[in-house]
Amino acid sequence: VYSSQRTFCTPRSTQLLLSQMRAYSDYGPQAEPLFKSKTGYYDILEVTPASTQAQIKTAYYKQSFLFHPDRNAGSDAATARFSEISEAYTVLGNKTLRKKYDRGLLGLSDLAGTARASGKDSAGSGAKQPGTSRRSVMEPGDQKKMFDEFFKSHYHEQLRREKELRGRREEFLKKQTESFEEKKSDWMVEMGIAVMIVVTAGLLLNLRSR
Repeated sequence: VYSSQRTFCTPRSTQLLLSQMRAYSDYGPQAEPLFKSKTGYYDILEVTPASTQAQIKTAYYKQSFLFHPDRNAGSDAATARFSEISEAYTVLGNKTLRKKYDRGLLGLSDLAGTARASGKDSAGSGAKQPGTSRRSVMEPGDQKKMFDEFFKSHYHEQLRREKELRGRREEFLKKQTESFEEKKSDWMVEMGIAVMIVVTAGLLLNLRSR
């Protein structure tokens, strides 16, 4: 369970970076930010500190696919989880930040500094992959764009089939419900007719007996 978002009185660039950071509650009653946790980022991606960069990247794509907003329309929980997954990969997908995080040395100043450096790079030579010398951390928007491109190339057809099957299932359930209501209505009409026949027969017998 993750606690609610915290607000810090920091420069705007730092506030934007921290807007996605949530506390990891497994470390005691006083929840701490994810970047201060021991294995919080690894737990989110379902990997271990011994995992390779390639394994972390694969885990990121897998988790992102599972919790992608397009796959979980209307789910606030999935949206929040997707944000946490992106945050975790921002750190673990970068060798320098990952080393600092593993040693417990990752601080707010590191994250704020890389956010500023990222902004300068995006205005200069354009986006680079995480781990390059000029760009330590990707902007959240760049990271989402990178994933969306991968998502479309690898999972677009699968997602389309899932939506199609979901639509068919909903249509089937709708028809089943309508069919049940129709049968229920027909049954009530038949019962009404039967009651009328019985009442009429009773009246006729009563008249004859007189």
